[in-house]
Amino acid sequence: MGDAELDYNVVFPEPHLAESHWHGQKEPVVILLGWAGCKDKHLAKYSSIYNEQGCITIRYTAPWKAVFFSEAFGSKELLEIARKLLDLLYDYEVESNPILFHMFSNGGFMLYRYIIEHLQREEQLRALGVVGTILDSAPGNQNVIGSVRALNATLGPETHTVLRYPILAVFTCMVFLLRVLLYSLTKYIHKNHYDAMLDDPTSWPQLYLYSRADKVIAHRDVELMVRARKQRGVRVESVDFINSDHVSHNRLFPEEYSVRCVTFLEYCLKNSTGIKRKHVSM
Repeated sequence: MGDAELDYNVVFPEPHLAESHWHGQKEPVVILLGWAGCKDKHLAKYSSIYNEQGCITIRYTAPWKAVFFSEAFGSKELLEIARKLLDLLYDYEVESNPILFHMFSNGGFMLYRYIIEHLQREEQLRALGVVGTILDSAPGNQNVIGSVRALNATLGPETHTVLRYPILAVFTCMVFLLRVLLYSLTKYIHKNHYDAMLDDPTSWPQLYLYSRADKVIAHRDVELMVRARKQRGVRVESVDFINSDHVSHNRLFPEEYSVRCVTFLEYCLKNSTGIKRKHVSM
């Protein structure tokens, strides 16, 4: 089963809510991929945006050790997790529903990278109806200081100083060595998430939500990815919230954030499946 060893949450809308929004058509499935160290209660605030619109949501956050350490060494852990997440669509019999991915920071983006690999490799998965992706505070590229800040925040105040500083020191050295100093060589063994996704072959629309005030993900990295996707002919929207911190756009601008997400979802559905709604209820 796809849910083996996965700590995820799935929410189905009330039948009357789904009917009022989608009028008997298949509800969209929104898969939310949290940032490293994200607590489910925080991710649930984002899934509620879609639940209120009659969508099915699946919430999952990859283990922080896999994001910060395993991935740097080219481990297959995230690749395996990505396959299990896709299996959930079949387990819950929603594989024929429209699918939207909403990911956060590099933690969600790294996992999305491997989801794309599976979708491209496996014939069965190519039939999945992905309609679009939303990227919140992602992606970032070779930002050592930002990565250390992210890990420090993930460790949280409960991590004792005796452990915190050695972990941060080892991580800093590892990232600088493998992803900066020796990357011209190591990339032939294992490309980082950013470079790999510059060649993302998918063509569904994307919405980038970011901020130049983000101290973890440089806005220049996001803007470079936006330009790269546009050059490949992908329809891309981007919103710079200017002064919100990392993965804090919804907290500071909840109404605008919700409207942007729902409007984008509607656009994706209209242009890929012909699904329409009579109104947007916010």
